[in-house]
Amino acid sequence: MTHGFSLTDAPWLLLPPAAGGPARDQSLRTALLDAHEFGDLVVEIPTQRAALFRQVLLPVALDALGRPADEREWMEWFSAGRWSQEQRLKLGEYLDAHSGLFDLFDPVQPFGQVAGMRTAKDETKNAGLIVATAATGNNVPLFASRTEGDDFSLTPAKAAHWLLHTQCWDTAAIKTGVVGDPKAKAGKTVGNPTGPLGQMGVTLLVGTTLFETLLLNLPVGAPPTSTDLPQWRRREPTHPSPTGTPQWQERVPEGLLDLWTWQARRIRLFPEATDEGLRVTRVLVAAGDRMPYTPETEPHTMWRIEPTGGRGVGKGKRVATPPRRPLRLQPGKAAWRGLDALLAPERQTREAGKNTSGFTTSKVLDQAGALSLDLDEAYPLRVELSGIAYGNQSAVIDDVMFDALPLPLAALGEESDVRSALLEVAEQAEQLATAVNHLSADLRRALGTEPIPWDKGQRPGELVLHALDPLVRRLLAGMRGVDDPERIEAGQLAWEQLAWRRAWEVADRLLQAVPVGAFLGRSVSQGEGKPERTHRVSLAEALFLKRRAEILHRADGVRKDDRAIGGQ
Repeated sequence: MTHGFSLTDAPWLLLPPAAGGPARDQSLRTALLDAHEFGDLVVEIPTQRAALFRQVLLPVALDALGRPADEREWMEWFSAGRWSQEQRLKLGEYLDAHSGLFDLFDPVQPFGQVAGMRTAKDETKNAGLIVATAATGNNVPLFASRTEGDDFSLTPAKAAHWLLHTQCWDTAAIKTGVVGDPKAKAGKTVGNPTGPLGQMGVTLLVGTTLFETLLLNLPVGAPPTSTDLPQWRRREPTHPSPTGTPQWQERVPEGLLDLWTWQARRIRLFPEATDEGLRVTRVLVAAGDRMPYTPETEPHTMWRIEPTGGRGVGKGKRVATPPRRPLRLQPGKAAWRGLDALLAPERQTREAGKNTSGFTTSKVLDQAGALSLDLDEAYPLRVELSGIAYGNQSAVIDDVMFDALPLPLAALGEESDVRSALLEVAEQAEQLATAVNHLSADLRRALGTEPIPWDKGQRPGELVLHALDPLVRRLLAGMRGVDDPERIEAGQLAWEQLAWRRAWEVADRLLQAVPVGAFLGRSVSQGEGKPERTHRVSLAEALFLKRRAEILHRADGVRKDDRAIGGQ
């Protein structure tokens, strides 16, 4: 029996109205043509959003309309707030012309899959294999409510979401060996890397409507080459056969369309009719195309810059790698703690010289910075950062990371006072955390115990960062549309005064927990010929208060002025 599910015309993208209200499933056609009417895409887990934008929404818009030629044309598109009638016509014609390539269950060329792919024994696996939050094999989420033995079925809409997610974020290591794959041995392939997004932290720009989000993530510049095609136009239509043609390649993407729709896996979904309707219950996931490295055309990652490049391993020998490496997110670390990379303009990196190590921001953020003078400075830009932390040779998912920041457009300017202020605030927060960690270490020494190792357990500095987190986010939102140096300075003072109290609240809890006996202190030998060092609670507290005053110098200055006035 032949099944069908058209991503072009069937509802599968969950979108709320831009004006507010409940989200409803929409077809790809409706979502794109009426993008100005919808708000942010609703997904099951945050990493699905990047997959849906990169694998379908952005490449369809880019392939149908092309890129804005320059920043001026981009601004004309953006200022209109919606697609022009000509653009809507082009999008509609594109979807009509390629509608057969967007059928999830087409028997000849199913979307994002290989028709007729099979193993030598015609084995299939539970559909939970493509669901990152499901327990399958060694990948067992900590709070999973299902086991691998449970039946798992996906609606066509959910199957489409997880299919695209697997192409972007799949775990590494062993994959099923299928008939026709010359790399398969003993029914499996080994050495497979993670999906391409698993190699980086993804920075997605989000606007007030789906239309704005699409444009904010659409690079300007020269049109793609004739060989740069999305995966649905790249693959040769093949008739289903018992062998299939799942051979993979190792190559560099031809361009942005190829990169966004990269087929990191060869997948086949097996639909069946059930009492609840059409469902995907079984899947095959085999090795797919491999990138030797992430190309510099990648627009959605921040970069770590090395002056002379790095060294990697390839085919049994060490090989040179590009000087730019995608920057990954760190589990448990708020996005604002990486503002030094998020706000590092590409232009500034180039001017600093080739021998400089450091960071540079993503191309889409750098482009937004170049456009900040034309956009309203109070525009509510949001940056969403997502990533996956893998464990056990990248064969399991340890953590799904996500954070969203309100980002003032002025902060993207190279010489911006707002940028300088925000970078200083982020550095102050880190310094306060370090000061509390030093206080904790000094108190433990006064008790006769060793400080908490930096790489083990939870150090109290993390409590400081947690307490400061809402204050930093409030400041980021409050700096939108602010360009007056006096207002920026006032904002920094207000931040420091709040941070002054939050840091003390954590420090005071540490001091209150110290037993009375520790106040006498403890003397420790520093070696022959050197005087003993005495660790006391009073000294630890004084050192912390001194360091806090140095870090939050504005708040300290106001307090000193207030005391001076009060003493007159």
